[in-house]
Amino acid sequence: MIRHHPDRDQIQLENVLTALGNPMRLAVVRALAAGGELPCGTVLSKEISKSTLTHHWRVLRDSGVIWQRPSGRENLLSLRRDDLNIRFPGLLDAVLNGVQAAPESVNQYAAF
Repeated sequence: MIRHHPDRDQIQLENVLTALGNPMRLAVVRALAAGGELPCGTVLSKEISKSTLTHHWRVLRDSGVIWQRPSGRENLLSLRRDDLNIRFPGLLDAVLNGVQAAPESVNQYAAF
């Protein structure tokens, strides 16, 4: 069962910035921005342990950056683009544009 998804008005800038301040989590956000809803096992490299992935999903989910919902034996992840754009206009696009300008720090974790 998925525990905590903050309501839109509960999303705090400091939590979003903390979540986005990690290269693995930036790789997740980049993948979700490009691919919509994705199974959690396909977003990052298979070489990353499940416990590490679970930690990153929790940070992204609890900060309000992603939605995580159960689907059969796995969870599906999606970006909370609309909520983030309403709370912090332009932030997500600025982060994604910055990641595209310097992808070497993020691509090492990508599964694609």
